[in-house]
Amino acid sequence: MRKLNHNLEKLLTKNKTLFLAYDQGLEHGPTDFNDKNVDPRSIINIAKKGKFNALIFHKGIAEKYRKEIKESKIPLILKLNGKTNLREGDPISMQLATVEEAIKLNAIAVGYTVYIGSKHEPIMLREFERIQKEAHKNNLPVILWIYPRGKSIKGRNKSKLMAYACRVGLEIGADIVKVKYEGTPRDLAWAVKSAGKTKVVIAGGTKKNEKELLKQVSEIMKSGAIGLAIGRNIWQNKDPVKITNKIRKMVWR
Repeated sequence: MRKLNHNLEKLLTKNKTLFLAYDQGLEHGPTDFNDKNVDPRSIINIAKKGKFNALIFHKGIAEKYRKEIKESKIPLILKLNGKTNLREGDPISMQLATVEEAIKLNAIAVGYTVYIGSKHEPIMLREFERIQKEAHKNNLPVILWIYPRGKSIKGRNKSKLMAYACRVGLEIGADIVKVKYEGTPRDLAWAVKSAGKTKVVIAGGTKKNEKELLKQVSEIMKSGAIGLAIGRNIWQNKDPVKITNKIRKMVWR
């Protein structure tokens, strides 16, 4: 447990964090990219210049750009499951990489997505349980992407579902949960409280204008979350390092 906590601390700076997410290529296809940010090397460069606490990649990029990641000295979070957006119906995201592969790639932590409310929820929860146990055995922190999705949640209050997601993360043993910000700062504060000792980071989500983005960052940090796992709002920006520096000042104010 001591080594696990030490590795968790490596993801933080003064108990706060910024992760640069780049798992969108699998989840959304290349439509999020332009001629520059389609190249993973440009993302690694942004992470280095922006002094991010970690990079989030799937195993293909982590393997093929291993040298560049190592040279950047930015810690790697390996995403272990994923899906495309081509399949219709309730979502399911299955394992594509192992804890053993994460260790070989020098990842400092692993990530896994669970869609609570999906009819496939039991499969993902069962798979997460196995991954969490193996990761902790090897002193790797586990970050849980947890999103309420599926036909069964239609019409339900989104802010209450956000708090439910955070609580599920605590209950099933996640070290950090990554959730989508829904509702008001007060709603988010309750969600963070619901997570107990499990730390909460907020997904950056779709591209926003700068004023809206910085307002949201301010609300997130005042609500008790430890930071953000942000992608498109950084590497789709015309000046990724400049917007990162503005966000950093708000995270570590």
